Parts: sequence; structure tokens; C-alpha cells
Amino acid sequence: MRVHSIFGLTLVAILAVPTLPALAQAAPAAGSNGGPSISLGGGFSAWDVNWGTGTMEGGTVWADWNLQTTTPAVRGFSLEAELRDISLGGSASQANIRQDTALVGLKYAVPHYKNFRPYIKVLSGVGSEDFTSYYPNYNHDTRGLMAIGAGADFHAAGPIWVRADYEYQFWEYFNTGYTEPNGVTIGFVYNFKGARSH
Repeated sequence: MRVHSIFGLTLVAILAVPTLPALAQAAPAAGSNGGPSISLGGGFSAWDVNWGTGTMEGGTVWADWNLQTTTPAVRGFSLEAELRDISLGGSASQANIRQDTALVGLKYAVPHYKNFRPYIKVLSGVGSEDFTSYYPNYNHDTRGLMAIGAGADFHAAGPIWVRADYEYQFWEYFNTGYTEPNGVTIGFVYNFKGARSH
């Protein structure tokens, strides 16, 4: 998988999307649901690190810049940044295993529902991993990666939403082979522009 090419395309898309609202002929009135809003959140992740350890656990934090505009082409789109640390529950053969990732990309949430927002996302970034291998002195590596995912936000109360998220990652080639971690995260999101503008 050519992660460098995917990373480049994702970066171009991320840089281009914020300019799209300028195509709108009229801006929404102040105080409406128009304009960007910021959501921050975090949750508990159950994760298959793809190193024969079974399910491991850790934490994830998100930051979403939601592009709520009247422009149909970008309504429902957001830019998402994500940090994840998976370091709990390693096996006896991989007691030192740990995965840390930092990703950024595009997310599309169906904007037609008030209390339920299903979404899909495409992210890319870097991952750092500690592990045990057959190669002497080779127990850490850093690689580029791409991730695809889907999930949904459920309105809880006021500006608080509950998020259920699934993500599948494609890491660049290690000396020990390819790795494709994946897992689920359950957590909360706080929308700084209010309950219905997310």
C-alpha cells in the first residue's frame, strides 16, 4: 500500500476543504447553525494491535472542526484530529507492546438527523510502536499510516454527545511485515457551539 501517496492526497484535501465555504453566495446569520464549530472528546478503545496479543486497551482523544455552512458541497464535512495510545493488556510474548498514533483527515456526518449522526472518515498520519521481534535490537519503529472508519454520535444532553467509533488502520511495511490494527472506541464529545449544531 502506498501510504505516502495517500497521505499526500489527504493533506491536499484537508488544505482545500476550508476554502470551500467561500463559494457560498451568502453567509448564515450570526447565532444560527452556520459557521464552523469545535468539538472535543475522548474515550476508551478496545484494540487489536495485530501483533498476536489479542485485544488491548487504551485511550483516544478527538478534535473536530465542523464545517456547518449553507453550501451543500461541504455540509456535514469536518476536519478531525485524533490521538490514540494503546498500551494496556499486552501478552506474555509481547509484554512491552505499545501503539501511539496521531492522525488528521476528513469526516462526513449525515447532517439530516437531530439526535443521531452516523459518519465515515478517512485519516492519515504517523504511528509509533514498541514490540518484541526476532531481530536483535529492533523493538521500536515509526511508520506512516492511513485509517478508514465509521461510527455515530448520539445526543445525550445539551452540548454532550456519545460517540461509538470503529477504525481500521493500514501501516507502512515493517521488517516483520505489514500491520493493520483496528478496533472500537466508546466515548463522549463536547460541542462548543451547542447541542444541535454538531
